[in-house]
Amino acid sequence: MNGSRRERELTNRRENKLGSIFFGNGQLSQALNGLSDRATEAKEFLVQLRNTVQHIQENGVEFEACLVAQCDALIDALNRRKAQLLAQVNKEHEHKLKVVRDQISHCTVKLRQTTGLMEYCLEVIKENDPSGFLQISDALIRRVHMTESQWGKGTLTPRMTSDFDLTLDSGPLLQTIHQLDFVQMKVPAAPILQLEECCTQNNSATLSWKQPPLSTIIVEGYILELDDGNGGPFREVYVGTETICTVDGLHFNSTYKSRVKAFNSSGVGQYSKTLIMQTSETGLPPCDIQSVGTVAWFTFDPVSAHPDIVFSNDNLTVSCNSYDDRVVLGNTAFSRGVHYWEMTIDRYDNHPDPAFGISRGDVLKDVMLGKDDKAWAMYVDNNRSWFMHNNSHTNRTDGGITKGSTIGMLLDFTRRILIFLINDEQQGPVAFEGLEGAYYPAISLNRNVQVTLHTGLPIPDFYTPGEADPTSSVC
Repeated sequence: MNGSRRERELTNRRENKLGSIFFGNGQLSQALNGLSDRATEAKEFLVQLRNTVQHIQENGVEFEACLVAQCDALIDALNRRKAQLLAQVNKEHEHKLKVVRDQISHCTVKLRQTTGLMEYCLEVIKENDPSGFLQISDALIRRVHMTESQWGKGTLTPRMTSDFDLTLDSGPLLQTIHQLDFVQMKVPAAPILQLEECCTQNNSATLSWKQPPLSTIIVEGYILELDDGNGGPFREVYVGTETICTVDGLHFNSTYKSRVKAFNSSGVGQYSKTLIMQTSETGLPPCDIQSVGTVAWFTFDPVSAHPDIVFSNDNLTVSCNSYDDRVVLGNTAFSRGVHYWEMTIDRYDNHPDPAFGISRGDVLKDVMLGKDDKAWAMYVDNNRSWFMHNNSHTNRTDGGITKGSTIGMLLDFTRRILIFLINDEQQGPVAFEGLEGAYYPAISLNRNVQVTLHTGLPIPDFYTPGEADPTSSVC
């Protein structure tokens, strides 16, 4: 029994020892694997450092050549300026010589004349012919006095000094040369668009961006670019130092690509990632003509309005201080899609005839809407209405307005037409056809009328729009 127990103990000890050995081997192997990984990383790092040495040598040669070229260019510029300055000195030198030589020549001639006169007078004085002397003495005296007067003030004064009144101002240049040094300036990194702050509203897009967090390169400004909303080329829409920009006047129901880049005195950096933004859909998309995605909200525009227009109610209500017709536009232009807005008559005194419609931005503001070729309008009184464009009056239609009436305008670019409504009923036929380009909602009124604008309205139920352009719709 004791022998068997002793054998089992020896066996257990051997097994425990072998287990410890195997466990130790496993730990050692694991440690060696980790060390092997570090050794591999060290080898790769050494290769990287050796490549860096090679790059430093190559970049050093290139930078040295660039420095020599820049200094040679400065020396060449200095030599060219030196030649210009020497030419200026030579010109001054020749001018001085010419003035002095001209004065020498002039004085020589006068001196020769004076000497000759003096010698002649002395010979006359030596003659013993009193009668002959009396005959010529008065003339000689006058000639002597005249010759003397020719040597008047300034004749014997030098006209030119020998000094050169030129001093080369080399101090600033020498100071600049002494201050010539290296600056670590690179083009900026690509900006990062802040997607959480980028958005669209109606036909406007707001974009925000920032520099990468670890970038220390100086940025002097940014360039924001958008395409045309139809897959065309990019164009610059903003250049400046701000990091947020709102772009107005875009097409409705269009997909725009946007990007931004930074610049400094060293050049222009890389573009940011391209951001795709969708402006509001202001009509019925072709894939679902029974629904409207979003609609346009706008107000009257106090900036472009005639000075006699009076604004209230957050620029949704307008009146006028003048008995003459004055024009006011909406602050948003339309060029695509289907749009509907209304105006209610808040005040209507003495049966005036306000005009409602659309116009270009440069429409006349001091005449009734529709008088020029920049507006398409319906003017209406308490009994009837007319359509007017370029002072041409058409389609007289019975049915007028009073206080509380509602005038609706439906602008459909899918059919290129404009329709008017009074109190939810279409007024006359299609008013205008063949409309293309950008148009602003517009109205003309005088002091007898006050109206309030209503936007963000759905298309009237009776109307079925035409087929939209599939290239500018997103379903």
